[in-house]
Order: sequence, then C-alpha cells, then structure tokens
Amino acid sequence: MSDKVYLTGYRGTGKSAVGRRLAQCLGGDWIDLDDFIVERAGETIREIFAAGGESAFRDWETRCLELVSKQSQEKKTESSVRATQVISLGGGAILREHNRTLIASSGPCIWLDATAATLAKRIGADAGTAAARPALTDLSPEDEIAELLRVRRPLYQQAADVRIDTEGKTIEQVLQEAVTWLRSR
Repeated sequence: MSDKVYLTGYRGTGKSAVGRRLAQCLGGDWIDLDDFIVERAGETIREIFAAGGESAFRDWETRCLELVSKQSQEKKTESSVRATQVISLGGGAILREHNRTLIASSGPCIWLDATAATLAKRIGADAGTAAARPALTDLSPEDEIAELLRVRRPLYQQAADVRIDTEGKTIEQVLQEAVTWLRSR
C-alpha cells in the first residue's frame, strides 16, 4: 500500500471524519490540509480570503500540498514498516492541474461524493464549517454548492482512483468501503 492516501470531495462529504478514522484503521497519521494551511499561514481561511482573495488561498493550498505530498512519514509500527498518511484535501484542492498531478504521483485518491441537497443540509447543520469558510459565490448556499459541483465533479473524477457515494451512509459505512477498496489494490 502507498504511504499516502488522499480524500477529495466537496465540503460536507465526510473527508475529515472518514480521514481521521481511516488513518486509525491503517495505523497511520491524518492530516487535514485546510488545518495544515491555517497552521502554516498563521491565519484562518477566512482571513486568508479577506487579505488576498481565493487566489491567495489556492497559492497556500498548493504550497502546503507540495510539502505534504513530498514529506516521508516514517512511523514505527509493530511490524516496523512505514505507516500510511491519510490526507483530507480541501474541496477545491483539485482545481489546479499541478495539485492533481501531485496527488496522482504520490498516492491513491478516494473521492467522497453526495448530492447538492445533502451537502447543503450537512453544511447547514455544522456551524463550524459556515464560520470557518467563506462563501465562494453570491448564490444561495444550495445554488452555490450545485454550481461548484458542476465545475468540480469532472475534476474530482479526474483526480480520483475511486468514487464513494456517501449518500445515506454512516461514517463507518464509508470507512469500510474505503478500507475494502484500499486493501483490494
């Protein structure tokens, strides 16, 4: 198994929850790329957007993805082998071709997907998500999700090695699908 596994998909698909659990199952570490960006930048995502717009955030995202994709994560386990590092990408990390190339060259990518209506419901129920991440358009939340999915779905498909539909599934069910797929490779 590769020493890196990426999770991609729109905000609200479960990348963080699944990523954390997947890393535990694989005996590895979990990195949330958005959290890594905030740590490196010393600013929140909202502050990065306010100061430099989306392009400034995407620049940070690319720099941090370069660091994460290239770092070797040695972790001693009972069998003394390198453990897997699970990286939950931000929903827009796949927008830049360079990022998709980095992902493809350093590990398998699992796309977590759901409908726009489901994502709007999940995001609306998570006060932390709304507070931490700015709107990317002037559209209503559900219309913004539908529009961004229209643009991003072909890129998720291009970046991913497998798609897991999270619609109506628990975190544990999605986790099991991911583990089963990874072990079958």
